[in-house]
Amino acid sequence: MRVLFFSFMLLMLSQTASATAKIEHWQTPQGSRVYYVRTEGLPMVDVQVLFDAGSARDGDKFGLAALTAGLLDTGAGDWNADQIAERFESVGANFGAASGIDYATVSLRTLTDKPLFDKALATMQMILGKPRFANADFEREKSRTLAGLKQQEESPGDLANIAFYQALYGKHPYAHPDSGTLQTVAALTRDDVQGFYQQYYVAANAVIVIVGDLSKAQAEQTAENLVKGLPVGEKPAALPDVPMPVEGGAQHIEFPSTQTHVLVGLPGTYRKDPDYFSLYVGNHILGGGSLVSKLFDEVREKRGLAYSAASAFIPMLKPGPFLINLQTRNDQTPEALKVLNKTLANFISQGPSETELTAAKQNITGGFAMRFDTNKELAGYVGMIGFYDMPLDYLDSFQQNIEKVTGASITDAFKRRVSLPLLQTVTVGKSAK
Repeated sequence: MRVLFFSFMLLMLSQTASATAKIEHWQTPQGSRVYYVRTEGLPMVDVQVLFDAGSARDGDKFGLAALTAGLLDTGAGDWNADQIAERFESVGANFGAASGIDYATVSLRTLTDKPLFDKALATMQMILGKPRFANADFEREKSRTLAGLKQQEESPGDLANIAFYQALYGKHPYAHPDSGTLQTVAALTRDDVQGFYQQYYVAANAVIVIVGDLSKAQAEQTAENLVKGLPVGEKPAALPDVPMPVEGGAQHIEFPSTQTHVLVGLPGTYRKDPDYFSLYVGNHILGGGSLVSKLFDEVREKRGLAYSAASAFIPMLKPGPFLINLQTRNDQTPEALKVLNKTLANFISQGPSETELTAAKQNITGGFAMRFDTNKELAGYVGMIGFYDMPLDYLDSFQQNIEKVTGASITDAFKRRVSLPLLQTVTVGKSAK
């Protein structure tokens, strides 16, 4: 994906945005949802368009969503990739397109001076509304993807992640890697890409985010212009629910490495989960707080079994994974796993101490404002709020929700949501003799 910067744009990244963002929301006549934040002081704007068009919509054509997003800026209308890049570069704009599991994102960062802004926006509009998907571009991007998938076979970390998601999600759309597999990508055709684009890149399936120094009237016009070339279409059907594993599992993949990659977990939490904040704070204490977490202390500091050990809840539209990961010397894998499981079990049964809880809250809330202190970062949070239909005051109420968490709520949430007998364990490395 082409990422084009002028040095002026890099300087702008250091500027800060308001810590209390007022998010305004409306719909375009074409049915797209718009989320807008006015930030003054910098003559620039960040625009994102999110589509429910991530790898969860691949069907049995794994890798199709990623390939579609990767081809968007390779040609549009009368312009080829070089001409598109030149148009953005000539106005100091930065364009990108990417696809994850839940959604695909098309983004633009540009100055708001009218001639520069109009040219950048017109280029983005053409990419959204009239991508070429030329055969030569398709074959080149497909070959690049296949080469990347070949490289994954040589990465124990990639192999562990692929096996872990498969163990957690089975036949659910979250199970397969978003980049696809060698077999499925090799079978994809240009018609597949064109069909995916026509089905999912429609106005009714779009969430538009505008953060920057534009008036509301300008933002309204910008949003309408962006999607006016798209058919209205319709939102896709809801994803199926994620079934929990019926029993625990352990899988080892033999790999000629000196270190073993370890992943342990199960389906965890989703964006609108009532337990989210209790799980979030609890995980910070367990393994999300880096050097001050229980897992790091037990695995690294006390026993030296791994360079690091961490845990995370990854909330998505449906329950994303709860995972604990570490890398350890091959012959230390059994001991590291034993310590990992014991630390998790103790935390679930005992919960955090008041000292740990207080420190975690201070750490989380103390650094929260720094997570969206640029327009670009703020746009990312607003995009998350819009796509997952979160409350508009999510950023303003975040610290209050953290403060409401108690030791009892953490213990209760972990006991209900992290079932030790159902944990899935994946290890990739060389078996110890």
